Amino acid sequence: MRVVIVGGGISGLALAYGLHSRGTEVTLLEAGPRLGGNIQSRLQDGFLTEAGPNSFVDREPTLRTLAASLGIEDRIRTADPSAKRRYVYTRGKLRTVPMSPPAFLKSDVLPLGARLRMMGELFTPRAPEGDESLAAFGRRHVGRTATAVLVDAMQTGIYAGDMEALSVAAIFPKVVELERKHRSLVLGMARTQAAARKALPAGEGATKPSGMVCSFDGGLQVLVDALARKLGPAARTGARVVELRREGDGWRLAVEEHGQRAELAADRVVLATPAYVAAELLRPLDEKLAARMEGISYAPVAVVHLGFAPGSMPPPDGFGFLVPTQERRRVLGVIHASSTFPWRAEGGRILLTCMVGGAKRPELVELDAAALVTLVREELRELAGVTAEPVFTEVVHWKRGIPQYHVGHLARVAAIDEGVARLPGLHLTGNAYKGVGLIDCIREAHTLADTLTR
Repeated sequence: MRVVIVGGGISGLALAYGLHSRGTEVTLLEAGPRLGGNIQSRLQDGFLTEAGPNSFVDREPTLRTLAASLGIEDRIRTADPSAKRRYVYTRGKLRTVPMSPPAFLKSDVLPLGARLRMMGELFTPRAPEGDESLAAFGRRHVGRTATAVLVDAMQTGIYAGDMEALSVAAIFPKVVELERKHRSLVLGMARTQAAARKALPAGEGATKPSGMVCSFDGGLQVLVDALARKLGPAARTGARVVELRREGDGWRLAVEEHGQRAELAADRVVLATPAYVAAELLRPLDEKLAARMEGISYAPVAVVHLGFAPGSMPPPDGFGFLVPTQERRRVLGVIHASSTFPWRAEGGRILLTCMVGGAKRPELVELDAAALVTLVREELRELAGVTAEPVFTEVVHWKRGIPQYHVGHLARVAAIDEGVARLPGLHLTGNAYKGVGLIDCIREAHTLADTLTR
């Protein structure tokens, strides 16, 4: 069996490696000049920056298992313990996000009335029929204020989206399942944790994932480079697929590579590209399927890195802060990159990574680099009191950054799956469908590799 994968982001790379390691003949075609998609780690002027994903949370073995098989597990680094502290900008200042119920009751992150309303979560009614927005789900469980501040800040850090439009079942399926089984999230979490403690054999607690924020010592690019080394010539860059058509029981792809056009035969084809790219290739085969895929929107995001000289400002505390939409600010959030991972800035330098735009302020991503640096410096001064002059700046524009799983997304994906099933030998993977995170993409790629090699 010969498999051709179109798209060299983390989904395509993980799938190609999974097939290659199982002995399957695989070719990966990436239209751009490099592999890794939006994973790009750069070391410049003593600062290690990430253009896309900044880290991952070690909650399940998916990524560690892959890293171990690649021989790079020892390069995984956990965040500084101070990174457990998170902040949200609300009511005119940065406030600590409490990490336990007692701390929450004593905190000022929400007004007293909103904190008391959250205690009423135990009495939340059952979910209504049909898909529900994250905002509606949040208001039903924790109230309007907590939803506008904490729930919105949480989704902003992942999706940079509009919580009135995002589908809670699509973006937080485990939370919805918890509600389905237990009605109250508080009751569900308590019961689930108690059952887990009871089921855990003695002495095995230390084998659990750490739950810590992690990265690699050279950035997430370490993972991409390790996958590329294992694949060798099977992964080709500068190879753009311009046509996809059925041929007998298989497929034929027209590929433009290094100024020349050639054709490639395959028994199976996997499109691991953004949904809108896959839609263009599939339009001649199924117009309705292509339209459904194009219906998945993307939030634009600009990533602005600011580096500061040693001693020019106090090192910021904790992981960083998020800004709820209701504050009407121009930044989505700020990661204290050098506080979270001290090795990302040499010799006491300080690195801040700032996000701008998202679904609610897409026009800001259209600003040029200089304007974005000015904007971010103004916001940092007003929100966090940062007045120091940066010695390093870097701006990355993602015009189509993060897929948005809007209400109806699960039905859309089910319809897409049905359409793809009518094209035997064709498969889809990537962050547009069943999880936007790094680990989501690797998990889905692993599952698809198992399916293709059964």
